Amino acid sequence: MTQPQQQSHYPDPGIKQEVVSRTLSVLVDNEPGVLARVIGLFSGRGYNIDSLTVTETEHERHVSRITIMTRGTPAVIEQIKHQLERMVPVHRVADLTLAGESLERELALIKVAGKGEKRIESLRLAEIYGAKVIDASTEHFVFEVTGPSPEIERFIKIMTELGLVEVSRTGIAAMARGKSAM
Repeated sequence: MTQPQQQSHYPDPGIKQEVVSRTLSVLVDNEPGVLARVIGLFSGRGYNIDSLTVTETEHERHVSRITIMTRGTPAVIEQIKHQLERMVPVHRVADLTLAGESLERELALIKVAGKGEKRIESLRLAEIYGAKVIDASTEHFVFEVTGPSPEIERFIKIMTELGLVEVSRTGIAAMARGKSAM
């Protein structure tokens, strides 16, 4: 007996399509349940969220900005954008990846334990990456590093070899370049 095939998000399961990473910026009313509805759209259709940040950006108008980093085929990304645009509390959806070179930054707190040479090396490398020491003892450091996600990934990888203990990351904050607003 054959197993039933799972539904695919690809137009034709026989054709392998390129998977792309996209950063979407979504302006929404800041009201209870909006984030849950946006997340529900992704989970209900089997889409993954690689990074998610949300905060109120226009206090007077009660508008929040949700920044989502996701992956999928171009057709899946378009489907996600159209479904987001149809949600009632959504004001605007922008694909910052397609809008040109966007500014993307992430903050990470990275705890590293070590003594002797490893301690000295972790401090030296933190300086190269522009990381600040925000907590320290004779046996550990907590570094704060801000930058593009790939740079943070490289810093974490290096610190893994020197005694990485714990990592906490904020997710992507992103904005299109230029004078116009979203």
